[in-house]
Amino acid sequence: MTDFPAFGEMLDGVKLQDIVARIWHKDHMVWKPEPKEITNRLGWLVLPETMKEKVPELTSFAGEVRSAGYRHVVLLGMGGASLGAEVLHDTLGSGRGYPDFRILDSTVPDWVAAVTEAIDPAHTIFLVSSKSGGTIETATFYRYFRGLVEQSVGKERAGRNFVAITDAGSSLAGLAEEAGFCRAFLNPEDVGGRYSVLSYFGLVPAALTGIDIKTILGRAEEMKRHCAADVPVQENPGAWLGALIGTFARRGKDKLTLVTSSSVGRFGLWLEQLIAESLGKDGTGIIPVMGEPIMAPEDYGEDRLFVYLRLRDDNNDDMDEAIERIRSSGQDVITLDLKDKYDIGAELFRWEFATAVAGAIPGINPFDQPDVQAAKDATGRVLQEFQDTGQLPSLEISESLDELMSEIRKGDYLAIMAFTKQMPELEETCAELRRKVMEKHRIATTFGYGPRLLHSTGQLHKGGPNTGLFLQVTMSHEHKIPVPGAPYTFDILADAQALGDLQTLLALKRRVVRIHLDSGDTATFARIVSDLA
Repeated sequence: MTDFPAFGEMLDGVKLQDIVARIWHKDHMVWKPEPKEITNRLGWLVLPETMKEKVPELTSFAGEVRSAGYRHVVLLGMGGASLGAEVLHDTLGSGRGYPDFRILDSTVPDWVAAVTEAIDPAHTIFLVSSKSGGTIETATFYRYFRGLVEQSVGKERAGRNFVAITDAGSSLAGLAEEAGFCRAFLNPEDVGGRYSVLSYFGLVPAALTGIDIKTILGRAEEMKRHCAADVPVQENPGAWLGALIGTFARRGKDKLTLVTSSSVGRFGLWLEQLIAESLGKDGTGIIPVMGEPIMAPEDYGEDRLFVYLRLRDDNNDDMDEAIERIRSSGQDVITLDLKDKYDIGAELFRWEFATAVAGAIPGINPFDQPDVQAAKDATGRVLQEFQDTGQLPSLEISESLDELMSEIRKGDYLAIMAFTKQMPELEETCAELRRKVMEKHRIATTFGYGPRLLHSTGQLHKGGPNTGLFLQVTMSHEHKIPVPGAPYTFDILADAQALGDLQTLLALKRRVVRIHLDSGDTATFARIVSDLA
């Protein structure tokens, strides 16, 4: 990386070698004077070695699940409990003869119904995945599917279909024992959720679907050695990447734009949470831009840093040409080369280390999430009002996309938040909106589904810089699915989460617009985007 333009000049005054050594010595002073939520969050540094010892246990359990005839594995989890597993599966796929894998990380009832309809509960292993055990979505999913399994196999045997992935001493660990779960995998307590992909949270689902977790950990361990304290910064792949990200952001290039080869395109799902939740706080931050349409060089602003994750032997011709045009226009581009798909294991560790280094430059604690709780509390208040009155509270908010666009300032970004089921036609319209905004205003754009984005970019939206314009898209629900033990249905829970997020953004004086659609009515949204001035 020594050939990156002006590398030494950029890092002048940054005692990077010292920062790297202090990270390995777990010195909280790298980030903050107080050790809270730092010294107890650095266990990810040693996961490549410690989890390698667990490989025989995990592969043996995967064999037991196959032999028992389970046809599906469903992961019930949010944010760091699910995104890493999703990226590993989407990149590497399932092995022949292994169960079909699905993830449920949305309370939108149409999403819940789609998973329910795709499986046979009696022949499904449910991974109940939560570090704390108190995540409302995960707890709700468990109660719902527990009821379905009990209907299929009876109460006495139902526990065999459930596996807990959690911390020792959590409420979920207690539930697993009381409710007769098949297994409980207790994760190291000093690993935060978004740094947990190389722990049980990522490796249990990977093993159950036939991914070679030994190779994943081996690649991560190799990257860990390259990131060691005694490796010169210019040769340390995590250190120089983090230093460049942090230094560029300090100079106004805070829109970290990931471009990938097609086979590793889902990597951005995991990286988006890592960057947004780790570095978006204290009124500052780095905005991860993932899945954005590739545009002409003149459609990008001056606030970009591009990272090209390039998989060797993939079909890269078109992307290579697009990246070269962007680079030739004067934009800064970092290229990271992967020799094969299993190098994703190395990239997971590299980016974790780089994020820790990037946080050290402005003095941000990359391991806490101080603003996430606000939206959770707002959701609780909304649900309480529903229980008291039988109705969700009303909210006065603009529905004009043109009005939102009129407030754009240089250096802003547009965040599209769809509290809907996954719909290809909706995603196409959102991509068109992103293109139009980039062409006219030259600002960065993001897209995510709610409520899972509350566990990903939600921290950045509330705690990061006030440069976001927020478009929330909601939709009426087709299904009314009861939540066991609660006085509301899944549609009420999902709507309460969307409403709570809006209330929190408005309280922080963010620029927000909501567009509500009838169930399945993507045509109306398409017309709104088409008519956008």
